[in-house]
Amino acid sequence: MKYRSEIDGLRAIAVVPVIFFHAGFDYFSGGFVGVDIFFVISGYLITTIILSEKEKGSFSLANFYERRARRILPALFFMMLVCLPFAWLWLLPSDMKDFAQSLVAVPLFTSNILFWRETGYWGAANELKPLLHTWSLAVEEQYYILFPLFLMVMMRFGQRWLLGSFVAITVVSLLFSQWATTHAPVANFFILPTRGWELAIGACIAFYFIYRKQSISALLSHQWIDEALGLIGLLMIGYAVFVFDENTPFPGFFALVPTVGTGLIILFSSAQTWVGRLLGNKLLVSIGLISYSAYLWHQPLLAFSRHASFTEPSETVLAVMAAASFPLAYLSWKFVEGPFRTKAKFSRKEIFVYSAIGSGFFIAIGVAGVLTDGFSGRTTQSHLTLDAIEQKWKVNHGLHKKCEGASPSSPECRTSEQPEILVWGDSYAMHLVEGILASNPDAKIVQMTKSVCGPLFDVAPVDGPKYPISWSKGCLEYNATVRDWLKQNPSIKYAVLSSPFNRFTGSNEGLLFRNGNESSASISIAVEAFEKTLNELESMAIKPIVFSPPPANGVNLGRCLARAEMRGVELNTCNFRVDEMTEERVEVYQFLAQIEKNHKVVRLDQLICDDSLCNAHFDSTYVFRDEGHLSYAGSFALGKKHDFYSIITGD
Repeated sequence: MKYRSEIDGLRAIAVVPVIFFHAGFDYFSGGFVGVDIFFVISGYLITTIILSEKEKGSFSLANFYERRARRILPALFFMMLVCLPFAWLWLLPSDMKDFAQSLVAVPLFTSNILFWRETGYWGAANELKPLLHTWSLAVEEQYYILFPLFLMVMMRFGQRWLLGSFVAITVVSLLFSQWATTHAPVANFFILPTRGWELAIGACIAFYFIYRKQSISALLSHQWIDEALGLIGLLMIGYAVFVFDENTPFPGFFALVPTVGTGLIILFSSAQTWVGRLLGNKLLVSIGLISYSAYLWHQPLLAFSRHASFTEPSETVLAVMAAASFPLAYLSWKFVEGPFRTKAKFSRKEIFVYSAIGSGFFIAIGVAGVLTDGFSGRTTQSHLTLDAIEQKWKVNHGLHKKCEGASPSSPECRTSEQPEILVWGDSYAMHLVEGILASNPDAKIVQMTKSVCGPLFDVAPVDGPKYPISWSKGCLEYNATVRDWLKQNPSIKYAVLSSPFNRFTGSNEGLLFRNGNESSASISIAVEAFEKTLNELESMAIKPIVFSPPPANGVNLGRCLARAEMRGVELNTCNFRVDEMTEERVEVYQFLAQIEKNHKVVRLDQLICDDSLCNAHFDSTYVFRDEGHLSYAGSFALGKKHDFYSIITGD
């Protein structure tokens, strides 16, 4: 296969946006499409190699998988090995357990499935996962386990059957991906069936170059066509990198922009074209040569820099970490990738044996980490076990974790057969239950909560691919169930409602109404809709009490407190000034100020903050468990100190 320097330049165009996107630089809002560019390049190169060898009669599965092992595993395993001591020093047990699970999944090339099941790609917690980026390697290797077998079978039926069936599979994968953008957006990002078509685009280009007809080649061989289509391809990639963002439904049809753009460059931008010369310059080619290692190193550098800090690292720190990916990548490329690619230094048998040993090593450590709950017996500079610290900021589900979207008849979600207090809302309502019970252990409570689903009867948030309209309809139905249940249960005298409310007030959010109408969110619309809900509760002889969200400064305060205690640092490190409150939270408090004119509102910020400072802890008690939720102990302390039960009932 003839070397094309412009392909290495294209790799540079792919890896740089990915790295700086993960570093949090807004200019590269669509930098995640670099992975899609890699998929197309990979599909093209690997398919070209396979087809060329098949034409010569020299292809074998053993040779193919040996090449994949030489290419992928040495640098991958070296990066994972370097991660281990930093994980031991800096990761809290829950993070360590997640990391341990990824140590098992990565050698088995199933990390895409693991991260799909754990959370979405866009969650803040994903910034803390050192091996998150290996999901794309898993997709590739799953594809390359199946693809050679597919070729070997279909080539027996002739070229027409091979091409026809492959194009059909590609189209089906693309259509499935588009369907999944609204019906299964998280899975859509991670799994092979919705990503395979991107590698297949590259494979189709390889089919064209190997099996092309001379008449078609002559039609497309004009210099001006090559120049124009190559430039269009580059502009398509640039558009995706700088215009797409986390709200872009992806992959789906939107992913055609960077993938078709990449395909156009591979097809038409030879070294004789302007785009080919641009991509073939020494700087881009040099970056492209080390792009795999740069991709491997960037995520651990960024993730561990975040773990090492009590708050989000500065842009300068993240920029330094992103830039550090490249010298590390060069060293890895020169001293790890290079030697293992040389058959003279490592035989096929040695490659397979070392691959098996390395896989077994990481799987064993990962299993141990999972079985010990993230090596939670490790001691800290504060002489507490990490397990003891972990308990202070575990998820606050309220009465029980089964109460997530559960029926009010669930025994775990009520403290009495004749409850008097309804706790209704999302996770910000869940975290109040402990405080109510702290002020009155005999309080008769029923918990009706569903994450992200705020306590409004006839309107629900719509939040891009994370919470599409299908989810919003489910939220509306859940709250309709609350309404129907209240009508049939006259024992309820009080309704405690809470939510962060930002999805109802934020100008960048959407709303879906029960009548099917949609609109942008705004404070005025939120006030009208929430007032309607509160008035309806009052018409049922139920007194509504609205609890505000706690103050927030954009920092995961629970994690900050745990890290401080882990390292023997003063917990006051995590306190913050009132003027550091996020704009989003200030906007929500403005919304609640209007609600307070007609209804009772309990402002948690006034209970946690004084005129100038907000307390992240009370002595050794963590008030927060994350960016905004109260911990169990924090809710208990606030509820007991300020007598939540009396605030609710007016006693």
